[in-house]
Amino acid sequence: EQSLYRRLGGYDLIASVIDDLFALLRADPRFSRFGMGRSLDSHLRARQLLVDQVCSLAGGPCFYIGRDMKTSHVGLGITEEEWQANLQYTSDVLKKHGVGEPEHAEFLDLFTRYKEDIVEGAP
Repeated sequence: EQSLYRRLGGYDLIASVIDDLFALLRADPRFSRFGMGRSLDSHLRARQLLVDQVCSLAGGPCFYIGRDMKTSHVGLGITEEEWQANLQYTSDVLKKHGVGEPEHAEFLDLFTRYKEDIVEGAP
């Protein structure tokens, strides 16, 4: 069976999904606090880290050099509401890009497996 990376169409699709996701998050006032006080370079670095992480987790050739999810998110106070909004935006972007149902679910699982490390107070 082919990797999720291959079934999605590779790096370009993953990068496009992340770009569209970040655009939606930036436009939502609930997420404005995450971009405050960060330079353009910091935003671009965060984007590249997420592209590399998703690419790697999906079985692609990328190498993720970022921190673990708990370290990266501790103290941010990410709520269940923000978590659910992020997942909905991700789902919307995957639909926009025509990602099929099995791959759609697998892609979302790349995020949901880290919920306990990201959402403060998650069970």
